[in-house]
Amino acid sequence: ALEKHPSYPSQFISGLESHIKDRSQFKNCLLPCTPARTEGSRTLVHSYCESLIKLLLGIKILQDLVKKLMQMLSVSPVPIQHDIITSLPEILEDSQQNEVARELSCLLKQGRRLTVPILDALSRLDLDAELLAEVRQCAMTIVPSVKLEDLPVVVKFILHNVKAADAVEVISDLRKSLDLSSCVLPLQMLGSQRKLKSQAQASSSSMSQITTSQNCVKVLFDVIKLAVRFQKDVSEAWIKAIENSTSVSDHKVLDLIVLLLIHSTNSKNRKQTEKVLRSKIRLGCMPEQLVQNAFQNHSMVIKDFFPSILSLAQTFLHSAHPAVVSFGSCMYKQAFAAFDSYCQQEVVCALVTHICSGNETELDISLDVLTDLVILHTSLLMRYATFVKTILDSMQKLNPCQIRKLFYILSTLAFSQRQEGSYIQDDMHMVIRKWLSSSVPNHKQMGIIGSVTMMGSVALKSLLPYQRKNYPSEPCNVLSLQLSTLLDLVGFCCEQTPEILALYYDELANLIEKQKGNLDLHLSVFSCSSFLFPVKSLYNLDEDETQGAIAINLLPLVSQSEPGRVTDEMSNPRKRVVSPICLSPCFRLLRLYTGEQNNGNLEEIDALLGCPLYLTDLEVEGKLDSLSKQEREFLCSLLFYALNWFREVVNAFCQQQDAEMKGKVLTRLQNITELQNVLGKCLAATPGYVPPPATFDSEAPEGVPSINAGGPVRKKYGKEIFAAERETGNPLAQLQSYRPYFRELDLEVFSVLHCGLLTRSVLDTEMHTEASEVVQLGPAELCFLLDDMCWKLEHVLTPGSTRRVPFLKEKGNKDIGFSHLCQRSPKEVAVCVVKLLKPLCNHMENMHNYFQVIIPNQGVVDESRLDIQEYQLMSSCYRQLLQTFCLLFAWNGFSQHENSNLLRSALQVLADRLKPGETEFLPLEELISESFQYLLNFQQSIPSFQCAFILTQLLMAISEKPVTGWKREKMGNVSVGLDRNPREPEGTQHKNEPGNFRLHATGSANVYLEHTDNILKAIEEISSVGIPELINCAKDGCSSTYPTLSRQTFPVFFRVMMAQLESSVKSIPAGKPSDSSEKLLKWNIAVRNFHILINLVKYGRLFVEAFLKHAMPLLDHSFKKHRDDVQSLLKTLQLSTRQLHHMCGHSKIHQDLGLTNHVPLLKKSLEQFVYRVKAMLAFNHCQEAFWVGILKNRDLQVSTAVLHGH
Repeated sequence: ALEKHPSYPSQFISGLESHIKDRSQFKNCLLPCTPARTEGSRTLVHSYCESLIKLLLGIKILQDLVKKLMQMLSVSPVPIQHDIITSLPEILEDSQQNEVARELSCLLKQGRRLTVPILDALSRLDLDAELLAEVRQCAMTIVPSVKLEDLPVVVKFILHNVKAADAVEVISDLRKSLDLSSCVLPLQMLGSQRKLKSQAQASSSSMSQITTSQNCVKVLFDVIKLAVRFQKDVSEAWIKAIENSTSVSDHKVLDLIVLLLIHSTNSKNRKQTEKVLRSKIRLGCMPEQLVQNAFQNHSMVIKDFFPSILSLAQTFLHSAHPAVVSFGSCMYKQAFAAFDSYCQQEVVCALVTHICSGNETELDISLDVLTDLVILHTSLLMRYATFVKTILDSMQKLNPCQIRKLFYILSTLAFSQRQEGSYIQDDMHMVIRKWLSSSVPNHKQMGIIGSVTMMGSVALKSLLPYQRKNYPSEPCNVLSLQLSTLLDLVGFCCEQTPEILALYYDELANLIEKQKGNLDLHLSVFSCSSFLFPVKSLYNLDEDETQGAIAINLLPLVSQSEPGRVTDEMSNPRKRVVSPICLSPCFRLLRLYTGEQNNGNLEEIDALLGCPLYLTDLEVEGKLDSLSKQEREFLCSLLFYALNWFREVVNAFCQQQDAEMKGKVLTRLQNITELQNVLGKCLAATPGYVPPPATFDSEAPEGVPSINAGGPVRKKYGKEIFAAERETGNPLAQLQSYRPYFRELDLEVFSVLHCGLLTRSVLDTEMHTEASEVVQLGPAELCFLLDDMCWKLEHVLTPGSTRRVPFLKEKGNKDIGFSHLCQRSPKEVAVCVVKLLKPLCNHMENMHNYFQVIIPNQGVVDESRLDIQEYQLMSSCYRQLLQTFCLLFAWNGFSQHENSNLLRSALQVLADRLKPGETEFLPLEELISESFQYLLNFQQSIPSFQCAFILTQLLMAISEKPVTGWKREKMGNVSVGLDRNPREPEGTQHKNEPGNFRLHATGSANVYLEHTDNILKAIEEISSVGIPELINCAKDGCSSTYPTLSRQTFPVFFRVMMAQLESSVKSIPAGKPSDSSEKLLKWNIAVRNFHILINLVKYGRLFVEAFLKHAMPLLDHSFKKHRDDVQSLLKTLQLSTRQLHHMCGHSKIHQDLGLTNHVPLLKKSLEQFVYRVKAMLAFNHCQEAFWVGILKNRDLQVSTAVLHGH
């Protein structure tokens, strides 16, 4: 009707313009209109109608009004602008959409108040790809500054309009623009607002702001979650964007939350997400602070991903990488602190499951997590104490260190809150009484450990205010009185068994050492009674002896403890005689108790440092055969007790600053090395002897230790150190299997390495100063300390196996001799060694100077004035110093971000030896370079092949932080040139250690071939240069180009070259017609090398299989272009396959089982080779050139003669 009007459209438009000039009328035109209803009217289906303007804008002829509306946007109020923009998608024709979209994108940049309607309108327009990219980029520019409540809309628009081709780029830009730190109220402001309790309105306002912020972030991640779920490209692009970020500082909380979101939402990407997360953790891009910020500031968002968090944490605890394990434990702790009670219960149940899983690593980490939780969130964890308490049913699965941790957790829960913890106290008392009353020694050990840990919790000074508060009517320590019955039971058990008493002493000593300064030692538990410190009876001191003239009467004490011997003292009920087993444990407790009471001052007991020991005649050379077996065993026991006493004395006084006491400590170290030499001779003459126990918190080792005089001793109670660690002729090597029977040296003992020349007094028989002498740390003492340090570092810094251990098998054997060490974290041990690097460098430089003098002329040892024993000892020290450096720098904990400063400190010590005072501000890469060069300087003085191999390993450990081109090239050169070590003098060669020598030769050859640029060329050079040099040299000589290649190591080199050859040809990709020449040349070199090395049936088969799989496709395409080269290649290989065929015949004729096992598979491969060549010729239409003959079965000698005849 409107179109038929004669004045349409001019009069209509002018009338409309005049109508809407009135503001109220224009507003009414924009409002939706509702038709009026009459009583008789029919019910309308739609009671709501569009506004007049929308209805009129739907008329095609009136579309010129669009321009007018766009002009009106600049002058209209915000609500009207909102309505106009929202209406545009329904008004515009297709031809108008692009133009309006550009104007809207410009408007989007100008202001932030219309962000939501503009993006809503743009998302409903059909735009071309180029314009859509422009609009999306425009939206991207406003992400950093947009209002928080509008941010989800902007992100939704960007993600909704992303295309597969540019998804990674778009997501990368979005990831950089999104900053969640601006989405939360800073914690400092939040803390200050919480303090304003009186200002209720301000507090309410701030909490409302926080809630709004959290809700907006929640909506934002809901938007991302929808995009990840329904847009495959977005999910993969986001993972790729995070993966492509290399800088540690570029990673933020958003990355962690998005990875958790993808892992939780998209099951197809879970493995990829987990892989990226692991990689980022290893590289230090996901530090614990980032995890803490994510959980604390965005717990509402992350809580939705709790199943994924739990799953990832459980998986990460299985990892062999310490950074990944640490990340998993951090996730557990943060989830417990940030989430609700349901999640907290699930976390505790998961940790209990880990503890009962049978995996040693999981068990230790889970107990550490529970320990942290009980310290930080005692009241929260108290709710779930019932779950933690169930671990008591599986106590036999735990080793002593783990039992201590568990009882610390339970004791803290039991005694921190009286009413809630009373039932835990009852259960702990019941379990401990049951164990102490048991006749099984292992159960009694567990009871002692548990009871002492409980006593420690009661004696904590931090509990005293709680005890006074809860027991106001009783001033004494009621909790300690409650333990009096338990203490009596402990005393009864200790009197029955000396080993249990010794364990009780050790556990009390460990408690005092661990809780240094936090225990109330005035409690009855620590009363200095005769039960705890029976000094006179234990040390067998006479009553009338003064402190200045005491002596440890060890010989009578050991004699009284011999089986079947009854003396007057033992029959006297008033005089208590204690087993010598308790001698060292009691002294350890005494010195720690005294040090705790006197702030580390040991003057009260310093007489025990220099007092003599009453022993027997130790001149045993030539006398052992005349002694009976019982007398030899008695002598061995006496020496073990004396050595363990000296070890504890050194532990006690090693940190005293008085020069006289330091000198006495060095003297005791000399006594230890001298007694060890005597003990080694006695043990060699006393087969089957079992020493008295020295560690009491685990079951006795199985089997009888023995002296291994002919070679290295495999470490039975843990992982095996490098085989070359133990040399023949070294007294320490002969005693390695007896390590569980020696008292453990503390890490503080290694502070003795700082000592130089010291003066000490020499006393006469009247204990008066007779003279003074200068003492210093000699090679024997240095070797003793370094040997122990290497064992400790290898035990704690080398990652253990993560395989599951059945519970029915013995637990804890691997920790025998490392009880104190296991109570420290690997980082604490690494920090201790880094502090010792300066004296270690001094000692290594001294070794370098010594061997520089001994080996002056091109590696020729001057034997005319050489002390062979001193040479061996110095060589052992050199090797152990290198081993110490290698174990430290190979520690994988340095890859963790929180240990980067520690690594820098260690490298700075080495670099400072070359550039004193110039290394403080050097970048890490330069520190690595200087450290590498410093260590490389020692190659000129390397005295043995074993030292050369360890130095190679050390340089590799340094160069891998991180690997760069120059380091790879240097390592390749070092592995060749480093082993140009001198010929060792007569009597020092390791002829009895072929296993160790072959092991190091294998490592050296592998290092060289792995770090060379061209493996095939390197193998060819060794085969064509090194082996002929070896053939032409003397019997005990070696190749001049490759010094490690000798007749002794030739089989090792051969095996390594074959393995590397087979591995390298597999890396040659399958052939294509376009790139056949270069690959054909590589295969020619490989086959030529194979023909030279063809003597190993196993690797021969592997090479033939690799040739069939990788080379034959190349020959199919190359035959027509390079016929002569292909024929030459096949003829050379045919000679090798013929030789392999003769090997098969040789194994059959001589019935060699080792070879016969490989024959069937080898013959199958040889047959496949024949038919595959036939197929290649048929493919190239040359099948008439193929001819098959029959080879006769011959042995190697006959076949060789026949081949030479041809």
